[in-house]
Amino acid sequence: VQLQASGGGLVQAGGSLRLSCASSTTISSFNRMAWYRQAPGNERELVANMIGDSITNYPDSVKGRFTISRDNAKNMVYLQMNSLKPEDTAVYYCRVWRSGYVYWGQGTQVTVSS
Repeated sequence: VQLQASGGGLVQAGGSLRLSCASSTTISSFNRMAWYRQAPGNERELVANMIGDSITNYPDSVKGRFTISRDNAKNMVYLQMNSLKPEDTAVYYCRVWRSGYVYWGQGTQVTVSS
């Protein structure tokens, strides 16, 4: 499984971005999908989690602002990020689970200016 993340960039506070994670294989086989982020000097942290097709959860820091979704037909996983804050600045990674294996995509940089 190869994952290609994209959609990062520079945005002003209050703005929106949609990150995409393209899979080289069908995502219908993924048991779980998630987005993580890592800011300089910080540990990588979970920002969105999806189990199956509909069970999602988010940490309080992004709840109500971030939404994870999937498009099985396109083999894509998305992270819609609204009301962005400077503290959302980080490298964002997608991660998937399939049959007991875990796969990471490369990161995409998100920078939120104040």
